[in-house]
Amino acid sequence: MGQKGQHRLAQKKKQAEKKKRAETIRRLAHMLIAVIVLAAPFPLSGGITAQAADFEVYAEKIPHGKTGKNLTVSFKIEKNSGSHEGELFAGFDVTGGEIWDEDEEDRQYGFAFPFEVTKSLPTRDKPKSIGKLNGKSKTVSLTGRVRRDLSEGYYKVPVVIMEKDGSQVGWGELQVWISKASGADDDEEESNKTYDFALGEGQDTPDGVYPNVMNFSVNLRNNSPATVYNVKASIIPDADTEKFPFEINDINYDRRFERIAVDETVSLDYSFAIRSDAYSGYYPISMKIYYSDSSNGEELETFETSFYVRVHNKDKEDEHGEFNEHDRTRARIIIDGFTTNPAKIIAGEQFDLVLKIKNASSNITATNLLFSLESEKVSDSAVFATESGSSSVALNSLPPGAVTELHYRLASRPGVDQRSYGLTVKAKFDSPEYKNAEESLNLDVMVNQIARLSTGTFEVMPDSITVGSESNVMFGINNTGKVMLYNVTAIFEADSIQTVDSYVGNIKPGETGNVDCMVAGIAPTMDDGKVKVTISYEDENGVASTEEKEITLMVTEDMSNMEEIDVGDFDGDVPVEEAGFLSSVPEKYRKFLPAALVAGVVLAVAAVLLVKRRKNKKETDFDEDEEE
Repeated sequence: MGQKGQHRLAQKKKQAEKKKRAETIRRLAHMLIAVIVLAAPFPLSGGITAQAADFEVYAEKIPHGKTGKNLTVSFKIEKNSGSHEGELFAGFDVTGGEIWDEDEEDRQYGFAFPFEVTKSLPTRDKPKSIGKLNGKSKTVSLTGRVRRDLSEGYYKVPVVIMEKDGSQVGWGELQVWISKASGADDDEEESNKTYDFALGEGQDTPDGVYPNVMNFSVNLRNNSPATVYNVKASIIPDADTEKFPFEINDINYDRRFERIAVDETVSLDYSFAIRSDAYSGYYPISMKIYYSDSSNGEELETFETSFYVRVHNKDKEDEHGEFNEHDRTRARIIIDGFTTNPAKIIAGEQFDLVLKIKNASSNITATNLLFSLESEKVSDSAVFATESGSSSVALNSLPPGAVTELHYRLASRPGVDQRSYGLTVKAKFDSPEYKNAEESLNLDVMVNQIARLSTGTFEVMPDSITVGSESNVMFGINNTGKVMLYNVTAIFEADSIQTVDSYVGNIKPGETGNVDCMVAGIAPTMDDGKVKVTISYEDENGVASTEEKEITLMVTEDMSNMEEIDVGDFDGDVPVEEAGFLSSVPEKYRKFLPAALVAGVVLAVAAVLLVKRRKNKKETDFDEDEEE
């Protein structure tokens, strides 16, 4: 090889290395951008998930495909966050550079995109609709034809989940295993596949009550080893009410799907009106499923199955025509309302109960009526007891549509919890065609408890303070009743202190809430030092109640900053303010003004005498020192 040839070969090697480095940098940048956008790690295998913004995309097993054959990639999407009630779309993400710019080494090490990018391939630009997400997760499948130029090995398949407007809500990178097709063996394998469908897996039997419309969905899963196409699921109605309990309002009840991938589940949604003459019971609903094993419209195959629904309407008549004692007309006795006096029933107290009993029949009279009252029991003891001991009331007759009143004097148990308790009225009566008919009439009566509380010992430390200082007040609030005390608060009020609130919170029955707060003095005590303590609380309806207590706390003037008075400056006269001083004193304190002035004069004279005595003593001590 000449010098030019060697130089050209060296340049080609440099270009190849440069291209390889550029390709490596591009791939790293692509992966970094994907990580930033998705905020999650890429998977290393088909079973490792890729975390999307709103949806997690993962495969529970790695699909196996053959070169030149269709391969269906089944995976699951699972919602992590966000609200997505609209239609979703899925497709292969073919925007990566490695799909369009690859070499033999890429195909050798699995960096090549394994599907033929054709018009029929579902991609980001032409995604496949996967419907709405009913629940938290959904099985999705995408199908493509495997390229024929691939080597045997694992290949990465990027998948994107989008909304209708094209915004991305999920992304994942799955793996597939590709092997070389072996010709005739593959064709024989395709022809020997057995197709099967699973209906209603993990679902409860659809249940409906006449005359309500019955809305339900049935899950249909492709339990076949291959994707099926042109699927039509048809319910087979029947004119016989005993076989088909629904009104036949539509020409057909077909649900169509372009394709259903392996293990993919689709929803069959129905809305039926129950026939008025349908009897209560379980009904098998027959279904025929039409499908094709290829997408080219070849002859359809059929698969027949069924599922059950349950209908509640009327019981079936006795087929033998035997006498049924309940198959007779009778009066209908109901409770038309009730009142209590007092309206609010307190546990342990007596009350009057007035029941309004009505014959709701339009043309049947009830006679020989006997009403017995039974109370709900708590710990084997009746909550309500009759004052006289008898709970039965008799009545001769009650015409159609008539209303009568039953009066009872009852007493409620004192120790029951605050809630509603049941009373059952057992009615026994006769009708022209029905003797000794019985009815159980139920009502609920609310029993209330009175909120009760007590306080522990008040601890006031110290019990005497000066203006500007604080005292610590502590005590307990005990819930001695049977109802919760809500929003308990202690409020301290007096002229000598700053008003302060101490929030305790909720106190359960039998428990204690503690008050621990600081009370600040703002003025000297001018009375006996009583401080009002108001304890407020609410019941379950937010109605507030209060209780008042008292503590003793003396507040005095702070004398620590008073200066000594020079006796030479004191002429014996007590200065008196002008008339304006009296008007500035609050009305309630004026009665104490004379006593305060006298006390002030006494204190001033005492201070002067004390200063003078100290001064004389100092002078005497000084003279004695000089004599010595």
